Order: sequence, then structure tokens, then C-alpha cells
Amino acid sequence: MNFMEVIRTALFALRGNWVRSALTSLGVIIGIAAVIVMVSVGQGTQAEIDKLVSGLGSNRLDISSGGGMGGGVRQAGGSRWTLTLGDIDAIRDDIPEIQYISGTLRGGTQLVFAESNWPTQWQGVQPDWFAINEWNLSDGEMFEAGDGAANKVILGETPRRELFGEESPVGQRLRIGRVQFQVAGVLEARGQGGFGQDQDDLVIVPIETARRRLMGSSNMPPGAVQQITVGVDDADNIEYAQGEIEALLRQRHRIQPGQDDDFVVRNIAQIIEARTQTTRLMSLLLGAVAGISLVVGGIGIMNIMLVSVTERIREIGLRMSVGAGPSDIRKQFLAEAILISLIGGIIGIALGAGGAMLVSRMVELPVALNGQVIGLAAGFSIATGLFFGYYPARKASLLDPIEALRSQ
Repeated sequence: MNFMEVIRTALFALRGNWVRSALTSLGVIIGIAAVIVMVSVGQGTQAEIDKLVSGLGSNRLDISSGGGMGGGVRQAGGSRWTLTLGDIDAIRDDIPEIQYISGTLRGGTQLVFAESNWPTQWQGVQPDWFAINEWNLSDGEMFEAGDGAANKVILGETPRRELFGEESPVGQRLRIGRVQFQVAGVLEARGQGGFGQDQDDLVIVPIETARRRLMGSSNMPPGAVQQITVGVDDADNIEYAQGEIEALLRQRHRIQPGQDDDFVVRNIAQIIEARTQTTRLMSLLLGAVAGISLVVGGIGIMNIMLVSVTERIREIGLRMSVGAGPSDIRKQFLAEAILISLIGGIIGIALGAGGAMLVSRMVELPVALNGQVIGLAAGFSIATGLFFGYYPARKASLLDPIEALRSQ
């Protein structure tokens, strides 16, 4: 029998009991659809993590104030002003691996321009902050080193759009709280971040301006900062630089051996790597669940094919008596198993693609549906039919023709 005769015979046999064939393929349909949805969600989540990494930078360290003890009571992290501009200068001067460094102050405020207003977050920063966070301007100019206490502001795209519409705000004056500022520039738009936040909803001012004009009555010591952000010259030096920073700050803050640090150094690369590992494990778990569905579907195919062999023993005997060899019988039953699995796979691919898009819209999970995922699913469906259909096909090919003809 040639290839087309095998396919035609297999289709005729399946059509003779199409309800059973459809029910048999149901396990494969569910398994393939599950594979596509799970893998698409996993890849989409990984892509979001990659986007987050590119936004934060793999050679960045964040240093924030710790809690420590106050009056015999342990205080929460960030509740004390333990970092200063002196710490920034010492890190810059003593650790050559540090390429960029910036202190940061933060607060919430209301922006007012003419009759428009917008609630947002301001950040007081030093010039290196832009390089560390890879922010560029779409309009205007950056702060200069001598602008430490100037009343200049750089707007994110969101407040620019809400306050100025399509007009350029550069050179215009607005109020941050009760303080007048002049717009020096506008940051390039970045859109939604990896954690779902609007990265463009912010305004940037020089750090000394923020300290003197925006902090208000915060009981902040002179020269204090809320956070220090560091950019290391090479990602390979990140752990070494982290150790050097921790040792230097312990020395400057007179922290004795055995005492808790009054600061926290966070390695962004380690945080992202931990999240990546978690996502990878979840993807493997979801893939395993989908794989179990495929195995169950394959066992269903094997079971039905064994029943089919038992029901068609006389047919097998007749075919062998008129010249069909064991290989012809094996090809026929194997083709039937593969066709059941392949048809189920095609339906499963359609349902999986639709399900992935539905998940993206209904649950707002990141989904990456591509040709590789669909090709992988199609390969799984063919492999399932081939693997689980081989044993029934081999069993049929080994029947004795005479005994098969005697079967009732």
C-alpha cells in the first residue's frame, strides 16, 4: 500500500465510527490547548521580566535607609535618615568600580499650570540619576552640575500631556505644591513598567531644590537622602562593589561587629534573577500539567485502538489473506492513531490560540503567542499518536491470518 492508500483507508475506518473517534481525540484537544495557553503565558511573562530588566539595568545597586533601634523599639526599614550626601561622596571617591551615583528624595504633590492640575510623584535627584536609569529627553535639556538648587523641573510624559496637551512645555512655569518651577525638559515616554506602574507619571527636580523647597517639615537632618542609586561599570563587578559599599557604610556609620546595618543594599540583578527563576518554575509546573493531559489523551487513543483491533480481527484476517503484509496492517492502524491525534491537535491549536488571547484580555496576563509555540503543539500531537498508536498497530500486524479469519 502506498501512502495515499494508507491515509484513505484510515480516514474511511475513522469515519465509520466518527463519534468514538471524536471522543477519543478530546483528550488530545484539551492537552494541546493547555500546552499552548500555558507556554504562551510563560513566554509572555518572561518577556515582561526581560523588559523589566532592561528598564532597571543589570549593573545597578539601590541603597536605602534601614530601621535600626530607637528607644528600645525596632523600627521599620526607611523610618530613619541614615544616608547622607557624605556617603555618596565617599562611595564615589573610594570605590573605583562605581561609574554613576545619585542620591534621591521623593514625595507626592499636585502640579498646577494655568487652570490645569495633576497629582503625581516628584523626585529630587543628582545628574547621574538619568544615566543610571537610562532616561533620555524628548525635549529640552538635562540638569547641569551647577543646578543643584535651581528651580528647574523635568516632566515625565504623563504630566506633560495632562497639563500642556500637544504644546511644548519647555520654558513654561508651573507650580509644584506652592513653589514656582520652570520646565527645563521632558523625559522620553516609556509606558507601563514591569510591575504595571506608569513609568511616565513623575517629575524630576534637583536634589537640593527638593530638600529646601519641597520636603517641608520632615525633620530631615542636613544632607540626608532617602535612597542612593549606584551604577557599576561592569555587571561582573556588581557583587564586589556591593561588598565594598557595605563595608564602607558600616565603617562610616560606626556599626560594630554583630550589630545590624542601618542601611539596606539591594542588588537589582539578584531580585530579577529570583523572579525569573520563580517564573521558570511556574512555567515548568504548568507545562507538566498540560503534559499530563496529553498523556491521558494518548492513553485514550491506545485504549480505543486496542478495542478497534479486537473488533476488526476478521477484517485484518481478510486483508492478510488477499496479500496485505504485517507492515501494511501496522501502517493502517498507526495512520488511524496519528490522524486521531493530528485532528485533535489542529482543533486544540485553534482552541489554545483563542484561549491565550482570551486570557490576555480577561485576566490581563502577558501572553506571547508565536509560531514556535504552535509548531511545538503540532509536534506533540503527532508524537502522541505515533507513540501511543504503535503498540495496537504492532499487535494487529502480528495476528495469525488463519486464526483471525476464524474469529467471530
